[in-house]
Amino acid sequence: MSSPGNRRMPRRRLRGAGASLTRARVLGLLTLGLAVIGSAMAVVHVKYLTRGEFGVLQQVRAERDALDVEWGRLQIEEAALTSHTRIEDNARTKLDMYLPGSGEVRVVEVRASGSEQGWGQSDVR
Repeated sequence: MSSPGNRRMPRRRLRGAGASLTRARVLGLLTLGLAVIGSAMAVVHVKYLTRGEFGVLQQVRAERDALDVEWGRLQIEEAALTSHTRIEDNARTKLDMYLPGSGEVRVVEVRASGSEQGWGQSDVR
């Protein structure tokens, strides 16, 4: 009979701190470490590029805002320059134009039928 203290236990491979590392494990860990370092460097590089592009984006937005302000100013200027009273005042003062009297007005009628009488024929009264 064997006593409980004399029993032989099967040997198991230790996986703790004292475990021996095989070449495949070392190579795998080294590959994973390099992948992590490469990924970190890629993140830093992309962040650097993003900051540069963000600066360009801010400049383009500022330019867009300036163009919007100029567009609004030009629309106001166009409205002021094309007002009917201003045009009428310029016609009277700079071009010496006037509103014709009723005897000076002539009405020109253009007939719509182009095939029978030819294009451009008109009747002046």
